[in-house]
Amino acid sequence: MTTLITERLTLTPAAVSDYDDLRRLWADPAFIQHIFAEPLTGEDVWFRLLRDIGHWEALGHGNWTLRLRDTGEHVGGVGVLDYYRTLDPPLDAPELGWGVAPRFQGKGLAFEALSAALAWCDDTLNAPRTVCMISPDNAPSIALARRAGYAPYVDTTYKGGPVTLFQRAAA
Repeated sequence: MTTLITERLTLTPAAVSDYDDLRRLWADPAFIQHIFAEPLTGEDVWFRLLRDIGHWEALGHGNWTLRLRDTGEHVGGVGVLDYYRTLDPPLDAPELGWGVAPRFQGKGLAFEALSAALAWCDDTLNAPRTVCMISPDNAPSIALARRAGYAPYVDTTYKGGPVTLFQRAAA
């Protein structure tokens, strides 16, 4: 499992020790507004965390926990995912996902983390492209995806809600 270091962040693979921070993050209505209709319960967060730990074990990649290098504060997460989503068209490349706690948004931390994850993908996965899925109402994530080199390729639905799929060719 790989730890990444950026100018301001340490990205570590998801770990059981992240649970309390993740529980607070996924309970924040401002954080989940473009992802889920309601905040997640502690049980839901626990299952997501176990999935993320297993992702690393099974596939050699997954979600990284983002922490500020200087204080260790929990910032959010970024990941290289393969969730076998029921989606038409299906995702046929590694999926990137990210989320930053509202108090850290607008500071360039999500771009810093996403850039590190994409560099890791380009160097390690040997995938010709990566994809991401974003709600059309999530303007900040769409702007971040575009800044990172993603372009939309199809509008579709996921679990009854509209999403746009984006793609980025490997560097």
